[in-house]
Amino acid sequence: MPEILPPEAPAITTRPESLILRPYEKDPSAIYAASFATVRAEARLERFPPAMQPVMTRLIHSCGMVEIADRLSFSERAAEVGHAALKAGAPVLCDCEMVGAGIIRRYLPAGNEVIVTLNESSVPERAKEIGNTRSAAAVELWKDHLAGAVVAIGNAPTALFHLLELLDQGWPKPAIILGFPVGFIGAAESKAELARDARGCEYIALRGRRGGSAMASAAVNALAAGLPEDA
Repeated sequence: MPEILPPEAPAITTRPESLILRPYEKDPSAIYAASFATVRAEARLERFPPAMQPVMTRLIHSCGMVEIADRLSFSERAAEVGHAALKAGAPVLCDCEMVGAGIIRRYLPAGNEVIVTLNESSVPERAKEIGNTRSAAAVELWKDHLAGAVVAIGNAPTALFHLLELLDQGWPKPAIILGFPVGFIGAAESKAELARDARGCEYIALRGRRGGSAMASAAVNALAAGLPEDA
C-alpha cells in the first residue's frame, strides 16, 4: 500500500498579525537595571546583610527564580571574605568548564586565574584509582592552588563531597566555597554537609536540588564586582 503523505503546508507569503514582534528593550544597561530592580522588588533583599544583597541579586538574575532567596545559606562573613580574596589575587577553582566560562573576566579585580582541571589527562585514571567520579578526581589537582582560593562548584555533588573529604584530611583551606551543585543524587546532601560544617571556610550555598553552573558563575561575578553600577 503506497504511503500517504500529509499535504504540504502552504507557503506563508505575509507575516500574520499574531507573529509581529512586540517592542522590546534593546539597551543592555537598561535591561540590567530593569532586571535588578525587579529582583529587588520581588525578593525582599533587605532581609539579607548589605554585602550579600549583590550576590543574591545576581543569583536570582541567573535563574529567574526569586524563590531561591528562601533557600540560600551562607556564613557570616562570606561576601566580605570572598571579595577580599579576589582583590588579593586568589585563583578561582571551578569544577567544570561551564562555571569558568560564565565568569566575567573584566570583573576580576586582580586578573585572577580561573582554573578548571576536569579535562586534564590524568583525571580519568585518578578517578579509577580513588573509585570516584572524574569531577571528584579533578579536585585533587587543586592542591597547590587551594590555600586562600575561591572555589566555585556548580555541577557535580561528588566534587563538593570530595573537597570536604580532602579538607578533613588536612588539605589547604580555600577562602570561600561556593556550593551550587545541581541534581537529584547528592546535590542537596553535599550542600547540607557544607552548611553543617564548612571546615573553617566561608561558604555560600543553595540548599536543595537546585543549583548549576550559571549560579556558581553568578556568585563569583557578584563577589568580584557586585552589581554593574558597583563595578
